[in-house]
Amino acid sequence: MDKNAFSYSGTELVALSGARNYYRWIFSCLTPHLGARIVEVGSGVGTFSNLLLNHGNLEQLILVEPAANLFPVLRDRYSGESRVKLVHGYLEDVPMTVAADCVILINVLEHIADVEGFLAAVHARLVPAGRLLVLVPAGPKLFGTLDEAFGHHRRYTKYTLAQSLEKGGFRVTGLRYFNLPGVLTWFIAGRVLRKRTLLPRDVRIYDQWVVPWISALESVWVPPCGQSLIAVTEKRTEKMQGSAKQ
Repeated sequence: MDKNAFSYSGTELVALSGARNYYRWIFSCLTPHLGARIVEVGSGVGTFSNLLLNHGNLEQLILVEPAANLFPVLRDRYSGESRVKLVHGYLEDVPMTVAADCVILINVLEHIADVEGFLAAVHARLVPAGRLLVLVPAGPKLFGTLDEAFGHHRRYTKYTLAQSLEKGGFRVTGLRYFNLPGVLTWFIAGRVLRKRTLLPRDVRIYDQWVVPWISALESVWVPPCGQSLIAVTEKRTEKMQGSAKQ
């Protein structure tokens, strides 16, 4: 696929760029598993990338973004940062010689049609026992107009996510639901009101009034369901045969 032919048409990235508490919450969940050499796939406009740059042990951060209208934002933002390498394209455009300690996918896997092929590319670019850190939308019954507008192929359950990751050659060491109140807000927005984008005002209200208390609660209590799933995995030297257990 010609990387110059793809432009991201959604508007939610602008709204989500103001969700500072939300992204800090995700970052806090992933921080214990980060390495010195990180690849972030689907970096967008760099909202999560900024947090990764504050990771104390960071030596190199490779940001991968295919969208022709988003990549210039990354280029302007990080052109002077020596630790950052920018790749305008897809993960397959990252050289096979890269030996990453971890690969991060924040709301990326649900956009991938060929998940098996994509995970093989991730697997090939990780060091032995390297980590793949994933956040994906959860709950297939929540799939609605927002998912359609955002280009989602699917929403995951614990079983389907673990099955896919283990089939791709990864051992799942952590898997949990994330953001319980988001189940209701996503259902109302995407299934009841049938919205096709997120408004900055709505994101800002949720980020300021809901995220602080729910992030504190979920730090000591694992919810039985959530708007998203977070998975922490470790690269296997050989791909696992058979399916994962729930």
